[in-house]
Amino acid sequence: MSNMSTFHQDYFFLIGIPRLEEFHLLLSIPFSIMYVTSLLGNFTLIWVIGTNKTLQQPMYIFLMLLAGCDILLSSTTVPKTLSIFWFNSHTISFNGCLVQTFSIHFNFATESAILVIMAYDRFHAICRPLTYTSTLTTSFIRKIIITALLRSVCIITPFVFLLYRLPYEGSNVIEHTYCEHMSMARLATADILVNVVYGLIIASCSTGVDLILIIISYVIIIRAVLRLRSSEARLKAFNTCVSHVCVIILFYTPAFFSFIAHRVGHKYVPLQVHILVANLYVLFPPMMNPIIYGVRTREIRQRVASMLLRAITRIHK
Repeated sequence: MSNMSTFHQDYFFLIGIPRLEEFHLLLSIPFSIMYVTSLLGNFTLIWVIGTNKTLQQPMYIFLMLLAGCDILLSSTTVPKTLSIFWFNSHTISFNGCLVQTFSIHFNFATESAILVIMAYDRFHAICRPLTYTSTLTTSFIRKIIITALLRSVCIITPFVFLLYRLPYEGSNVIEHTYCEHMSMARLATADILVNVVYGLIIASCSTGVDLILIIISYVIIIRAVLRLRSSEARLKAFNTCVSHVCVIILFYTPAFFSFIAHRVGHKYVPLQVHILVANLYVLFPPMMNPIIYGVRTREIRQRVASMLLRAITRIHK
């Protein structure tokens, strides 16, 4: 037991993007552009929905939550990444690393749950329109949001304890731009089988189940839409789902690539490619989500256009 006594490093050294160190300053340009665009787009989305009573509907409330989650997801990692690129600020405290790990996985789990809720919203709107308003009440929405948050806390908190119990008596260099579960666990000088197994269980039982529920919802939605007699009605129904489907693809594709590369693909996927994709996973979806919904949702597009027009008029005055 004395050999297994937990020893923690005072700090970790985040190397950035391995083998691309000389391009860090150049990479900071698209990273910062995507981050600023993400913040502007998501804050605008929250402002537009939050200040317009006509948009206080379930679909828009869930969209506002998604925007908030996107802001937190990118803000948890990108500022530290940019500080590495710009100021060579590579160090992060042990506790800071744990906090960042929890925040990343918590936001990912919460966003995954929100996407399931949005799929449920589309299912009710298209397949059961007569009971839509009576089912998705304010009380019901509040309960499912609290449930999603509690689920994220319950499944992600063990990651912190599993990492904290491990001894770190060897290297303190993390080949990444931010801390996350497996990158920290691999530095431990002890068996990390429990960490690996728990990570697989969470990926299968939460994110995997979320994706299955979304797929089932859309199978039912597609069947219901195809039964509609009017081609115009079918097109309108499909159009209400296109934005959500695009967001799902943008969110899950890089996330699963990163998950697989960490566990089975690190021997076959170049490390720099893996780290680049891991950064895109916290940058690209948060940047694209407000653009997708802003372009494809008429109500949001009109509100943003009206807001911009008022701002331009005030400037000219």
